[in-house]
Amino acid sequence: MAGNAIEVSGLTKAYGPLRAVDGIEFTVPAGQVFAFLGPNGAGKTTTTEILEGLRNRTSGNVRVLGLDPWKEGDELHRRIGVIPQEFKFFEKIHPREAIDYYGDLFDRPVDPESLLKRVYLLDKADSKFDTLSGGQKQKLGLALSLVNNPEVCFLDEPTTGLDPQARRAIWEVIRQLKADGRTVFLTTHYLEEAQLLADQVAIIHHGRIIVRGTPGEIVASRGRPDRLRFESGPELARYLAAHLPFAVTSEDGHVDVEIATPADAQRVFDTMSTSGLGTPRFTVQRDSLEEIFVRAVGQMDDGLLKSEGGA
Repeated sequence: MAGNAIEVSGLTKAYGPLRAVDGIEFTVPAGQVFAFLGPNGAGKTTTTEILEGLRNRTSGNVRVLGLDPWKEGDELHRRIGVIPQEFKFFEKIHPREAIDYYGDLFDRPVDPESLLKRVYLLDKADSKFDTLSGGQKQKLGLALSLVNNPEVCFLDEPTTGLDPQARRAIWEVIRQLKADGRTVFLTTHYLEEAQLLADQVAIIHHGRIIVRGTPGEIVASRGRPDRLRFESGPELARYLAAHLPFAVTSEDGHVDVEIATPADAQRVFDTMSTSGLGTPRFTVQRDSLEEIFVRAVGQMDDGLLKSEGGA
């Protein structure tokens, strides 16, 4: 489908004087992976449940596949797939049986083997749910969310607590969902996950979206300049600071030199060659989405504290 799969404007959710969601807006184009990030209590789950039609909003406009999730939930629920946090199910059911059961609920023919193969769980088709590992349970939840062939998949922290191999298996499923033209709304605590998978990212804190854009746009606009990091100490830092117009810092056994262009990097190395201190090992440092997330959340918290102190 073309256009936006999700449209949100002026969305609020209040519990008495507390605004869990405070006037946010965003759109999710169809066929993209949208990562929704934020610390605990930021408003992620509340927003997600409003989009899924599980919780009513206080005000604002919300459309998922052109439908109002609360008023047209019956129709919407047949077109979306949902995997909640820490997916749980009947303890003694087998994955094959679980998929057949969901197929009956949606009145839709389904091939359990095909779905289980898709999420890398076919070898556990006849194992009881309570014998599955955490990663295998999440894979089953993902398979069940696909039974109705959804246009939009809501995945609420699908890889939390999983080992690296299980996480990567679920990443591959998410990539395949996008390749199939489905829209994925992903909430996650793993910033690496968002940076690798998402077309668009929004960071919510205290009910407000504080950062939004593609991972590349966010890093480019909010990240610090690139840095050459040398495994060296204060002596090298003092020499470079005295001979270069670039910002130089020294901490924990390394020296950082901010650069903007390849020519800047060459100038740093030329200067080092005259220092008599040799050329220590180095890496190029660039801010990750995680570093920007931590800084943006911290800046908002600092601003709120100052505001409350001033009041």
